[in-house]
Amino acid sequence: MSRKLILTPISAAAPKPLYEQVVDGIKREIAAERLAPNSLLPSFRDLAENLLISVVTVKRAYDELEREGIIYRKQGLGTFVSANGSIRNREVQTARVESLMRQALHEAAEACLVEDELLGMLERLLDERKEG
Repeated sequence: MSRKLILTPISAAAPKPLYEQVVDGIKREIAAERLAPNSLLPSFRDLAENLLISVVTVKRAYDELEREGIIYRKQGLGTFVSANGSIRNREVQTARVESLMRQALHEAAEACLVEDELLGMLERLLDERKEG
């Protein structure tokens, strides 16, 4: 039996599409270990009702998570967190961070920032993160 999945509010007014908000919410639950490997996730219909969104939106989110290897489906039994779901989630997140860093380095080069400026900026941001 699946437990009720608690996600941050899903909003059509948010900048991300609804299905991406569901994907992000499930990834956060896995990363925070509130969803353990092989945990049963709510059905499309149950999660859609809980979040007040369409079943199609939930299906699209689950499809994305399955494509990334974070969840899996068993015909007639439901949808589950992969045994390596947290590992895959971390791999996907790490790749995303690296991509954003590459983009930031490209922007920095266009702004003619030098290495010392970049390192100083990174140190400042890391300090802010520790404090906040």
